[in-house]
Amino acid sequence: MIPPDARAAPPPQEGAVNGPAESVPWRPLDGPVRAPTPVERFLRPGTLQITALPPLALYVHLPWCLRKCPYCDFNSHQAAEGLAPQRQAEYLAALRADLEASLPLVWGRKITSVFIGGGTPSLFAPEAIDRLLADVRALLPLVPGAEVTLEANPGTFERERFRAYRAAGVTRLSIGVQSFDDTLLGRIGRVHDGAQARAAVAEAADAFDTFNLDLMYALPGQGLGDLAADLDVALAFSPPHLSIYHLTIEPNTVFAAKPPPALPDDDGASDMLDLIAARTAAVGLERYEVSAFAKPGHRCRHNLNYWQFGDYLGIGAGAHGKLSFPHRVLRQVRWREPAAYVRAALAGNAVSNEHEVARADLPFEFALNALRLRDGFALADFGARTGLPPSAIAAPVDAGVQRGLLARDDDVVRATARGFDFLSDVQALFLAPR
Repeated sequence: MIPPDARAAPPPQEGAVNGPAESVPWRPLDGPVRAPTPVERFLRPGTLQITALPPLALYVHLPWCLRKCPYCDFNSHQAAEGLAPQRQAEYLAALRADLEASLPLVWGRKITSVFIGGGTPSLFAPEAIDRLLADVRALLPLVPGAEVTLEANPGTFERERFRAYRAAGVTRLSIGVQSFDDTLLGRIGRVHDGAQARAAVAEAADAFDTFNLDLMYALPGQGLGDLAADLDVALAFSPPHLSIYHLTIEPNTVFAAKPPPALPDDDGASDMLDLIAARTAAVGLERYEVSAFAKPGHRCRHNLNYWQFGDYLGIGAGAHGKLSFPHRVLRQVRWREPAAYVRAALAGNAVSNEHEVARADLPFEFALNALRLRDGFALADFGARTGLPPSAIAAPVDAGVQRGLLARDDDVVRATARGFDFLSDVQALFLAPR
């Protein structure tokens, strides 16, 4: 699992379009008037001044899972019997076509990390992941030592499978355990049990130099003792990275239509978070982001790029992307339904809609990500990533400092301990007036 803002960027705003934005006539210096190419369109003059492009990551969405969990609002589609090799091959061909069509927008830029998310990417055979990564390497330059993460579900675990992913080029596994308690797993609709979760984590620890373990808390009927037991099991594996998410009831999910009983109240959830913070700190896992804890040298580079408002090209059904140009920031969304995406991508039209982020909305979009980090952000980085002057956020920063929600130390702005607990309130300070 990755953070909500990583996979589901803000929805298209006013001015968003289906397909490429409306073209205006373009007159090259040495030719007649014609429609501009996408690159020419995004390189035209504008009000932003982004003098150096941020790091660029690649997100690849593989949308199928064995069964959709009742709390999940990601773009995932059930494949209870698994995925036939032909279906995998068709989707991989669409991904390659999508990537090829996107190359003009990222030409010459190196990829710092790759994240293969879903769905359940481990439904794809190691041979398919090997082909996918071979296509990526053939079309895009990766920086030396690029982080390549694959999400895996214990319900698809086979001992040799993880090692085969490593051989294919995956450097980091992210395992969606959520809990080791069979009763709690049943209440949130997971397809695996505690024994499968333990076996998957043990194999990941043996096969990979670094891996992430996903847990959830504030589950239906979960008490503080239940969470302590889950932490006991998780920390016994000495995970280099731990992501722990509060169960939230999202719109358009099964739980939204039929909420589960016995959800912990706010006070109970707060006690659970205090326990998580104490237990992780005691074993050297630093809370560097709202939901992420890591040992030194094991922070997730891909997610850090999201939180630092870096760029990411998103390919695959329903994938979101963010790309910067000298005078604008572009957000894209791919067709959501897998079959429609495959058809569109093979026809060279994988993008269902795209829009330029309005100048007035950039402070909020930046704060939505950067303030998730314990270290906050440097004002110089705000300017570099948005193309706006620091004065664009002077008012919300001052308001946050006055309310004790933000601290400003010279050029660095970060959430205080109180602000970290009320992060939505802090981020809302940066919303554009309406």
